[in-house]
Amino acid sequence: MNPESIRKRADQLRAIPLTSVLRVWGAQPNRHDPRKWHTPHGVLSLSGAKFINWNRGVGGGGAIDLVIHLNHGGFKEALEWLARHFPTPPTESDPPSAKLDLKLPPPDTAQLARVRHYLIHQRCLPLLLVDPLIQAGSLYADHKANTVFLLLGENNTPVGAELRGTAHHGWRGMAPGSKKDLGFFSIPTACSQATVPTGRQVILCESAIDAISCFALHPQYRCLSTAGARPNPRWLRPLLAQGCQIYCGFDTDTTGEAMARAMIASHPSIQRLAPTQHDWNDTLRLLR
Repeated sequence: MNPESIRKRADQLRAIPLTSVLRVWGAQPNRHDPRKWHTPHGVLSLSGAKFINWNRGVGGGGAIDLVIHLNHGGFKEALEWLARHFPTPPTESDPPSAKLDLKLPPPDTAQLARVRHYLIHQRCLPLLLVDPLIQAGSLYADHKANTVFLLLGENNTPVGAELRGTAHHGWRGMAPGSKKDLGFFSIPTACSQATVPTGRQVILCESAIDAISCFALHPQYRCLSTAGARPNPRWLRPLLAQGCQIYCGFDTDTTGEAMARAMIASHPSIQRLAPTQHDWNDTLRLLR
């Protein structure tokens, strides 16, 4: 990407509404003042594209500055985080994601062989884990040969889906209308939770592929995907209230470490369990 393309891409990412960034990051809106958001770093006040953290006396303008502030990272890391979480940057005129109807891509069995080959041979996921997930309907192929990982909410109802391309460039995204705060991808799946020996130990990962990889390495745990490095998904507190021992298994990089610190700051009982490589899939592939 040449400097002009990088500049244009940065301008696009910088224009992402701050409220969209805060929702994905896991900040909580103030019930009485929509301009205020609660984060582990303090209360942020928004005014258009500008924000200020009154607790720390610092502020900035635009989505890039906000991500740098939230993640304690640099400019490059902020661009990568925004590009990963917003493959198609939203605008202020876009309706809030909570009001969008979920549109899951229809399954296409003709593409399933390609998806299985990608997961088993390129991602080195064990066949003994992939096929049961397919049989349970937790993952499937769509007509573009994307791998679709279902996020399940109450009563195993789909509330969203992670999409992962099977081409070498590794495209990733979410099904339109996905509500990441209402559910998650799980292995074992929710319906087979009783197969987990303790039933009370959970590792949180950044993606479904990482969750499957982590489970292959640590089958004594239940592994969940937060569908992106988010420090405070809405379903996390109820999970803690059930007495679960939770480990934050986010990536071993600037964003993952920052999100882990933010998560533990909000929920001190959570412990860090970092992959030895960049992520759990890299760790798994190194051993294959």
